[in-house]
Amino acid sequence: MFKILVCDPISEQGVDMLRQHPNVQVDVKLKQTEDAICEMAADYHALIVRSETKITEKILEKAANLKVVGRAGVGIDNINVDAATQRGVVVVNTPDGNTISACEHTMALLLAMARNVPQAQQSLKEGRWDRSKYMGVELRGKKIGVLGFGKIGAEVAVRCRAFGMDILAYDPYITEERAQQFHVRLCTKEEIFREADYITVHMPKTAETKNMIAKGEFDLMKPTARVLNVARGGIINEQDLYEALVQNKIAGAAIDVFEKEPQTDSPLFQLPQVVATPHLGASTEEAQVQVAQDVAEEIIRVLNGELVHNAANIPFMKPELAKKMEPFMALAEKLGKVSNYIAEGPIQKVEIKYTGDVPKQEELRPLTNTLMKALLRPALGYAVNYVNAPVVAKERGIKITVTQENQSQDYVNQMTVTIRDQKGKTHSIGGSVFQNGEIHIIQIDEFNLDIRPEGHLLLAPHRNQPKVVGPVGMILGDAGVNISGMQVSRENKEGFSLMVLTLDSMAPEDVVRKLEQIPAIRKAIYVEF
Repeated sequence: MFKILVCDPISEQGVDMLRQHPNVQVDVKLKQTEDAICEMAADYHALIVRSETKITEKILEKAANLKVVGRAGVGIDNINVDAATQRGVVVVNTPDGNTISACEHTMALLLAMARNVPQAQQSLKEGRWDRSKYMGVELRGKKIGVLGFGKIGAEVAVRCRAFGMDILAYDPYITEERAQQFHVRLCTKEEIFREADYITVHMPKTAETKNMIAKGEFDLMKPTARVLNVARGGIINEQDLYEALVQNKIAGAAIDVFEKEPQTDSPLFQLPQVVATPHLGASTEEAQVQVAQDVAEEIIRVLNGELVHNAANIPFMKPELAKKMEPFMALAEKLGKVSNYIAEGPIQKVEIKYTGDVPKQEELRPLTNTLMKALLRPALGYAVNYVNAPVVAKERGIKITVTQENQSQDYVNQMTVTIRDQKGKTHSIGGSVFQNGEIHIIQIDEFNLDIRPEGHLLLAPHRNQPKVVGPVGMILGDAGVNISGMQVSRENKEGFSLMVLTLDSMAPEDVVRKLEQIPAIRKAIYVEF
């Protein structure tokens, strides 16, 4: 008998699905404290939450029989995924259940903002007939910039096209072929900020997307531009948005999500050109039923030892296989992450080559999925996971090829990933698991090296000439960033070398850009593991 504890409100239809299984007992206990959950955690094999309950390391320590934690929604910030992984607990989420609801709420806010619907309604209810005051604008013929072209962004584009809008799209993983399928024009972020009449955000909140739209971006926009955020709070800097509206740099905003929630006293609420809702993007009856049913299905799959569809951490493996795979999984994770950092444009093809003493062919799928998850997650967040990564890549027009060879020329084992963008430019990253279990990156493009992928690294391909290392050290030193190690690869046929610096702390974005101003440096890439 499996026991499941539902900690947050979910649709009763999802609970009913669980109760239909004869070997399942479901208890619904809402609004429990951390200590209360700790006291009962050992009795349960599965926990289900939404966004209210936090599954902490303390709870996981007490949950001796726990096999799975399910999140009825996309984000899993309220679950300590690392602690769950260490204890062999699978974490699942439901990234697709609210796609249509979030899309439709975006359209509702878009229209409400364009036609001043909430402001006009409030005025009328207060006894005023301000017909001339609330002159609106049409959508037809306007340009809308869609930042993030996953499932929600694509659905928004389809509906905006029906309104006669021109769609500009930005997504680091969308190919030209997929853009053509949806009749959208691929653009850089800067092109969208300069050209678009409306800008809507559909990206996860990550280190790369936090404050993605701030003062500098508002300065690029037309004074008639309007912005929307039905994704995650913090992607648009709220203080900078307020100042842009007050200074008439842009014409309006529609905001459903906030950096701190619940939020009831934002200065944005005092501005007449702002339409705001309290995080209603997924708040439809249909979406709540869908995510509850999705999480119920995933929970049952895990409990029955079946393949799950949306695992946010490493999926279930037999203990003997997991031990053998652990260092290779770690290497795949690192290679995927570095590939993301060095990619220069939308990726069209990913070639993964396994050589020498690596797991057998039938065991490569977890490695490939892990690598692709790490490659895609910085831009797509928890919508991509260890299970669905190949599917997400295919949806974006990325072709994945996998080959395996028996012998490696220089190493006992080697994994190499080559990424190719739609302009045909390629980058390759290779790594190996050493006999002591350590993982090393041994190749970046044509440069041979030997670095441990951990902590903070700075990669700087540069022309092999004097006065390069010194200025780099000065810039980092002035920023308070200490260099703890340096490795310079050999010069290639074009006269470039690769400098790899190990840093004691992070390198801020402005410092990295300053390094690129050194004439000999082609590009500076900061990688944080």
